[in-house]
Formats: sequence, C-alpha cells, structure tokens
Amino acid sequence: MASLSLGGARPRSSTARSRSALVVTVVHNPQDSRIWQRQLKALIEAGWDVTYAAPFGAFGLDQQSCPAVAGRGSLRCINVPRASGRRRFRAWRAARMIMLSLAQDHDVVLVHDPELVLAAAGLRVRNLIWDVHEDPAAALQVKSWMPVLLRRPVAAAWRWAERLAERRHYLLLAEHAYQQRFRQRHPVVPNSVSVPKVITPAGDERVSYLGTVTMSRGCDTMIEVGRELRRRTGSAVKLEVIGEAPDPEARQALQSATEAGYLSWLGFMRSEEALTRVSGSLAGLCPLRDLPNYRVSLSTKIVEYGALGVPVITTPLPLAADLVRSENVGIEVPWNAPSAVVDAILKLRAEPELRRQMGTNGHKVALREYDWNRLSADFVRVMDAVADRLATRCSLAEGEALDGRDLRSNSRPQRTSDDRRS
Repeated sequence: MASLSLGGARPRSSTARSRSALVVTVVHNPQDSRIWQRQLKALIEAGWDVTYAAPFGAFGLDQQSCPAVAGRGSLRCINVPRASGRRRFRAWRAARMIMLSLAQDHDVVLVHDPELVLAAAGLRVRNLIWDVHEDPAAALQVKSWMPVLLRRPVAAAWRWAERLAERRHYLLLAEHAYQQRFRQRHPVVPNSVSVPKVITPAGDERVSYLGTVTMSRGCDTMIEVGRELRRRTGSAVKLEVIGEAPDPEARQALQSATEAGYLSWLGFMRSEEALTRVSGSLAGLCPLRDLPNYRVSLSTKIVEYGALGVPVITTPLPLAADLVRSENVGIEVPWNAPSAVVDAILKLRAEPELRRQMGTNGHKVALREYDWNRLSADFVRVMDAVADRLATRCSLAEGEALDGRDLRSNSRPQRTSDDRRS
C-alpha cells in the first residue's frame, strides 16, 4: 500500500498559487472549537482560501457575517441544513450537492461528520479527507434517536463502511487510539487548545462544566452535584454549565435545574468566550459515563481545564484516569457518584495549595503536549501533503493513505497497559 511522507511536504514560494479547502459539516455548530477556532484559522493564517459549509441558520448565525480571520487566505461561508436526530436527509442531500459542484474547484475537501463520507459515495471525490472526531459505531449504540433494535446491526455496518472509506479517502485522526480501528497508519492531530502562557489561579466559588451536555455525558450527575453543592455550602459554591444540549431530555433537565437554582446553564459559547468564563474556576467537571465511545479518547474538556490551570474532577475513563494519576492534575471519582464529586470539590476548596499545585501541573502538561500554538503546524502539514500528492497525481489511487509515522507531532500517544505498569 502506498503511503505519503508528511515530512516531505514542499514549502511554497511567495508566488505560488493559493491553496483552497472546502470544509463541510452538517452536525457541528459552525463555531465548533476544533473546526472553527483551530483548523479554519490555521489554514487561513497559512494562506489557504477556505469555503466553509455549515448549518449557520440552524444555530441562529448569519453566514454572510462570518467573523474576519487574520491571515493571507480568505473565508467564504455557505449555509446548509443541520442533521439532527432522525432528520438528516435534507442535510445529507445538501452536502452531497455542494461536494458535487465544488469539490473539483478546491485542492482538498475536509469533512467532519461520518455521514458525509457516505454522502460522497459515487461522486468520485478523490481529494476528500475525513477528520475522524469519534467512534461512530460506538456512539450509535447510545443515540436516543436510533431504534434500539437497529443499534448493533447499524454499528456493525458502519465498521464495514469505515474500512471502505479508508481505501478510498484520506483520514486524519483526533485520537491515537482511533488507529486501532484501521488497517493503515494515519496522521493524528489531537484535540488541543491554544494554551495561555499565564493562568489565573483556581478560585473557590465556582465549578465549571464545558462541552456538549447529554445524559451519557453525565447531565443527571451534574444536576445532583449542583443540588448537593447548594445544600452543603449554602450556595457559596455554584456550578456553571457551558455547552449545547442537543437532546430534549438533557435540555429540559438543565432548564428545570436552572429554574430550581441548582446550577446556571449558560448554553453554547464560542471557544474563546467559554474558556475565559472557565478560567479561575475551583474545578472542571468531566462526569462522562462508562461507554465505548469515551473509553478510547481523552475528553477535550480535560485538556481545556488543564490549559487554564483548573483542577480536573473526572470519572475513571482510562485515558483521563491515567492523566490524573500520572500528572496529578485532579481527582478521580467513581461512576455516577454525585456525592463523591461534591466531596472532591469541597476538598479542593479546603486546600488552596492542593488546587494551586494541580492547576499548575495541568498547565504544564497542556503546554508540553496539547498546545495548538505548536500542533497547528502539524495540521497544516497534513493538508499541504495531501495537496502536494494530488497536484502531482491528479487523483488518489485506491489503497493510498497518509503515513502517520512521518508526522512528527509532539502530541502524547495513547499509553498501553504495559506503559502504565512500567
């Protein structure tokens, strides 16, 4: 199988034609931190011209007023329908038409949703890169909109579709552990954050949760934590929840908890605004449940808390627990244990030196291993390498892949059980 050495991506002269990327999502908020805050900005700063198709209208945004991005490249935004629950066909069809009409006009097509890989079927989009954010087969098994009887067969069908996608398209992985699902090695650009040089010390009045809110991500646990915090501290310590709640069950639960005074739900915020709000928190919560989709990844929120010097309180997911134990960046709590979470919060509140040290440790780890200020160069190199290959070959021969071994990223690989014992 042919591979592509990313270390060999050619530097462009100042007179070279600008490269272009068609970036498509029908699921994510257009201001998603990985897509908007990091990848799009990195490309534009590097001189790429970007066409961004996303569900602006579904999130109350105007694609005609995309915020300006500093850089040598340009940005054009296109509104598409949003895929949500079982209502996905219109979004799928719109994305398919956009790829059919615009893919050939761009050097690469970068898609962020697994269903867009299926939408591209039959279009001969040879310049497509799938940015693999999650494990769709595992995620499907907890999607409330998917009929229970269909979850396992659909997940099995998706595993087959992944192997087909690997033969036909380029892949970019957000986690080292995702490599186990594929036969070839693919480059990894992990979820990361632009780490500030200076952090605000962790305070003692506010606990934060940052990220999408669902029942599988611990929504019910957080509500109980908020209730217990109010009872045990007399509202001296408050819980703030920042993030979209796409499922009706979680959304209604958060609204009721906010009305009852158990927590404050601030909804979705752009990444820079959300991080500013979380900065200075007593602790950052990661109450995810023990589900297959979460076991093989390190939640981005843990990286973000660490980058801000906020101590982490997490359930014992393997990578999160490994980080907490090995780097002393927070406290591990049992599954579905609100009282244990509150105990950990109160321990941090009672011991200022402990939370200060954990915050400092988390900041050091983030600077060393998850700083987008450095890792953004790896992402741009992947995009340049694909464009180089396509410029010389015109199309991707079936079976070719990016070779992740030549992407010399400083990102932290997944630790094996042997590594943890040594």
